[in-house]
Amino acid sequence: MLMLTSCNLLFALAVFLLLHHHTSLAKFPSISTDEAALLALKSHISVDPNNILATNWSSSSPVCSWIGITCNSRHHRIAALDISSMQFHGTIPPHLGNLSFLTSLIISNNNFHGEFPEELAHLQRLKMFRCSKNNFTGAIPSFLSLLSNLRFVYLFGNQFFGGIPSSRSNLTQLKELSMSGNYLEGEIPRELGDICYMTILDLQDNKLRGPIPPSIFNITTMQTIALSKNNLTGKFPTTICDHLPNLEGLYISENILDGIIPPNLEKCIKLQILSLSNNDFTGTVPRELGNLTSLTGLALGGQHLEGEIPQELGALRYLTSLYLQENQLTGSIPPSIFNITTMEKIILTSNNLTGKLPTTICDHLPDLEVLAISNNYLDGVIPPNLEKCRKLDIVQK
Repeated sequence: MLMLTSCNLLFALAVFLLLHHHTSLAKFPSISTDEAALLALKSHISVDPNNILATNWSSSSPVCSWIGITCNSRHHRIAALDISSMQFHGTIPPHLGNLSFLTSLIISNNNFHGEFPEELAHLQRLKMFRCSKNNFTGAIPSFLSLLSNLRFVYLFGNQFFGGIPSSRSNLTQLKELSMSGNYLEGEIPRELGDICYMTILDLQDNKLRGPIPPSIFNITTMQTIALSKNNLTGKFPTTICDHLPNLEGLYISENILDGIIPPNLEKCIKLQILSLSNNDFTGTVPRELGNLTSLTGLALGGQHLEGEIPQELGALRYLTSLYLQENQLTGSIPPSIFNITTMEKIILTSNNLTGKLPTTICDHLPDLEVLAISNNYLDGVIPPNLEKCRKLDIVQK
């Protein structure tokens, strides 16, 4: 009797474990869960002009072979979803939050609209989130601050409004953040300066106001700071480049910044583009800018700058465009400017420049396309030598 009872117990235990195993499998997500999420997305797409999903996303074929889908080899789960530039119209269903192994979500350059469902907060493995160039509305999704593995966030070219969420403490691994071309308001959160591995910050073409947080200029990994076309005010910190050894692009044109252009900019030794046009800067053009030997574009037009154009700018041997128009610059144009063989555009209109153009003006400008020097006080003759600038299309004298 004891042996029979033991056998019965063992049998009952085996049945229990088997049932528990199948029940557990039903509870845990699988590739079937991923397939259901994608079919939900398909049902939320109202326009598919090229019938991409109609002919491809079907249960008759393995999910991992569907267009735009990449599965990982270890778990055989969906790791990447890329349906960019497919001209889709539709909304994003909450079911996408079930893609628990997703590391890359790219839906850019379509016509998706509406708001993002909060269920996307479950995508804890997500590293790339790219939804640029759509028609998404509402506030910046709050769930983004919960996705601690995010490296790349691209939200540009949508209709997001409201402020930039200040709670970014979880995004410690974020490298690139682009929110340009929206309707964002309020101030730039100082907490963005706590993201110590960021390389690109792009907040251009919004309605942001207030000062630029100094903490932004302390991120030593930063390569691009793009804040143009906002309503930002205040002054640059005089120590702006003390902690930016890797900065390559500084785009802050079309704001309301004032004060002087800091000579300290020379410490951003890798700077290639310096675009500060159409602000309220005063003072002179710092001669120290001539030490930025990697510079290809310098735009300081539309300010209240005085004094002479520093001859040191002639040392910028890779410069292709020089914009100093609509200032109050005086003196003659440094001849060294006309020795930069890479130069394509020289824009000096509407200043108080005097003197003559050098007779050898085009001896070293084989790529010059635009020479704009009207509304100044230049005299003398127009150099016949201009014919040597064979690519010259526009001359404003």
